[in-house]
Amino acid sequence: MTVPAAPRRALPILLFTVFIDIMGFGIMIPIIPILLADPKSPFFLLPPGMTVRQGYMLLGCLAASFAFMQFLAAPVFGQLSDRYGRKKILAITRAGTSVSYFLFALGIVWKNLPLLFAARALDGATGGVVAVAQAAIADLTDPGKRVRRFALLSAAFGLGFIGGPLLGGKLSDPSLVPWFNATTPFWVAGLLALANTLFISLFLPETLAAPAAARGAIRWDQSWRNVLQAFSHPSLGVLFLTAFLYHAGFSFYASFASVFMINRFGFNQGHIGDYFAFLGGVGLLTQLVVVRRLALVWPPQRILRVMFWLAGAFMFLASLAAVWWIFVGIMFLFAVSSNLIQTNSTGLISSSAGGAVQGEVMGISSSLASLAMGITPLLSGFLAAGVSPEAPLRVAAVLMFGAALIFARKFGIASNPG
Repeated sequence: MTVPAAPRRALPILLFTVFIDIMGFGIMIPIIPILLADPKSPFFLLPPGMTVRQGYMLLGCLAASFAFMQFLAAPVFGQLSDRYGRKKILAITRAGTSVSYFLFALGIVWKNLPLLFAARALDGATGGVVAVAQAAIADLTDPGKRVRRFALLSAAFGLGFIGGPLLGGKLSDPSLVPWFNATTPFWVAGLLALANTLFISLFLPETLAAPAAARGAIRWDQSWRNVLQAFSHPSLGVLFLTAFLYHAGFSFYASFASVFMINRFGFNQGHIGDYFAFLGGVGLLTQLVVVRRLALVWPPQRILRVMFWLAGAFMFLASLAAVWWIFVGIMFLFAVSSNLIQTNSTGLISSSAGGAVQGEVMGISSSLASLAMGITPLLSGFLAAGVSPEAPLRVAAVLMFGAALIFARKFGIASNPG
């Protein structure tokens, strides 16, 4: 049951909140790799005596610190939003993110690696925005329409990934403005998150109609329970497992794609920002055009059966690219398949769950993704250091093929239209 007056006001605010959250995250994407993995950059932070390969490992640990803390916190925030409402929890998470960006900027100024880790861990610990926003949208939407509503959410992701990396690349470029440097994107991201916190507090209507008394006790160790519950769930187990494998594969790619491009093509932060902004644009068009039209004619199961295979194939081919424009062309195709996977997987999980536990189920889904993204950057760092910078991309392809195999065994071969 939902708050009657909420839908028209709440949905655009939720989409805007996710946009600001992802844009803030995207601002960091071009900057963090050059701090630890590009000795040619004027912003390189590693002290004398540390090698670039050690920087790869530190980069993996830094990414893991965010994702592992999010793994611990996301299901708790999902439960808290079920108990106390979506609005309060969204405001808390955005405030924490704002503080984390300011701390990261100070860590760069002071060249303090422990402070960088603390900032990313804080952002992960208060990073339950997407899970709570998904639950709020589910509050407002009939099960049969959720895939299309989640497509709008994914479109907000796309817009965030267009603006964020572009801003990150430009705001860190002193040739545009003399006082721009590696800290500027983080100050801007922190201010945006702070403004978003105030906007939520003032204007977002509550979407949850059930009273707090109807909710059970908060399980603070729910992240670990979620792992066992997800893989043993009678109806959602296969969906959670395939989503876990896909997210693990995507994280292998995402955590070290920038390092791959720096080494293979000589990219700097501006090139990296342009690349991820381009993929954000592809994602936006996919969500607004492809996802919504396919949802009218194909069920999510059929779309996922095909796209898991294509995502793995495109990822492997991208790791072989010798020139940047071939790599970007292949990743264009990967971005289309990836956006179809993310939206349809989320919609299928949500539609298979009861309406009273949407926050909990979205918290489970988010915590699995965070666990995958917490483990894989560590492995990616050691793979890049010990094997090659393209090794994480190839492992990503293998994991996506694994997701395709498991999903096909459960839901039938790709040629079956059912």
